[in-house]
Amino acid sequence: MVDHNEKLLQELLKKPGNNVCADCGSEDPDWASYNLGIFICMRCASIHRGMGAHISKVKHLELDRWEDSQVQRMKEVGNIAAKNKYEERVPPCYRRPTKNDPQVLIEQWIRAKYQREEFCHPERQNYLSGSMEGFLMKRGKEDSRYQLRKFVLNENEDTLKYHHASDGCGRASGCLGRIFERLRLKNLGRLRYHVKENKEPKGVLKLSELNVSFAPAKIGHMNSMQLTFLKDGSTRHIYVYHDDPEVINGWYTSIRCAKLHLLQVAFPSTPQSDLILRLPKDFAREGWLWKTGPRPSDVHRRRWFTLDNRKLMYHDEPLDAYPKGEIFIGHESSGYHIKVSNTGNGCKEARFPFHLITPERTFCLAATTHEDRAGWLAVIQQTLKRPLTPQESTIEATLVRKRTTSNSISIFSGR
Repeated sequence: MVDHNEKLLQELLKKPGNNVCADCGSEDPDWASYNLGIFICMRCASIHRGMGAHISKVKHLELDRWEDSQVQRMKEVGNIAAKNKYEERVPPCYRRPTKNDPQVLIEQWIRAKYQREEFCHPERQNYLSGSMEGFLMKRGKEDSRYQLRKFVLNENEDTLKYHHASDGCGRASGCLGRIFERLRLKNLGRLRYHVKENKEPKGVLKLSELNVSFAPAKIGHMNSMQLTFLKDGSTRHIYVYHDDPEVINGWYTSIRCAKLHLLQVAFPSTPQSDLILRLPKDFAREGWLWKTGPRPSDVHRRRWFTLDNRKLMYHDEPLDAYPKGEIFIGHESSGYHIKVSNTGNGCKEARFPFHLITPERTFCLAATTHEDRAGWLAVIQQTLKRPLTPQESTIEATLVRKRTTSNSISIFSGR
């Protein structure tokens, strides 16, 4: 039998804003934080519980017993009023998570709102300055080992640089790393301190051409990111992580904020809402596909494909530093289109083929399942129909120049 308080809670759930999770937007939340007065989903409820009862007191709407005063609190607040308070001054560059986003993003969003109250107190938002320094673990270009590297973000120079962690110590992951571990410095990524560096950085990434995405499934670490950028006309991937989720989220947000500032300078008359759409995005899709050449005698090869905005890249392995090849996907009005085929050419795994046709070449691809092919077709079709931005046109021109330059490797080839 449903008691009086449970009935009241079910009625409150029907009110606008209460029928989705206050933090990630999941439908039909069945948990609540009764001191904050919000309705939340099970995933977000576990994060709230992890912050401690001094910040958020969590109950299930049906399985737990509710006091009259707790129900009254839910009635007085609700999701909309709580959002108006705790999300009052969210910076435009800050990525608001949805239900399908990585755990680190959702967790840090919740902690920023209720634990650190960053959006009630803008002075606590230390990712808006356009500059940042700190240490991250970076995967080697030639091997799978991760080494401690110092990263420096500088919006004024349009750069993100990384250096050896130290010059004098030489064993930063052991020497520096042990010191930091002993001190257990929570906000390592935001500290400033003097380190004797090499004369030149090991790498310089152009911030305006950089994409950054969380990559926990690929890297195997919850607090990890993939940095993707153009280098000499082709793409380079860098994989980094930090043990502290707040630090990695701080880097992610700092990069987004710096990029927004650069866009505002470059396109002063463009509405901010349009510029926000150009900030770093997660890859539209990633996964294994089979690729073969245009001739019937060409064999199928299994490649890891990544669709990054308009660049469809393929690799030997998911964590390769460079793609074997890149395909720029332009607008359908320029001769780019997809042709679906129902006949393979002898490979048992490549059962669901399709052709990506560009003005320069036809690429013969295949998925292992019908569902996987449908997923790839959907995201590629969306890309074909989307108008090119000025930035995308610049990337296309860069790739074409690389392709047509004499004595250079074609990034459109089947390397």
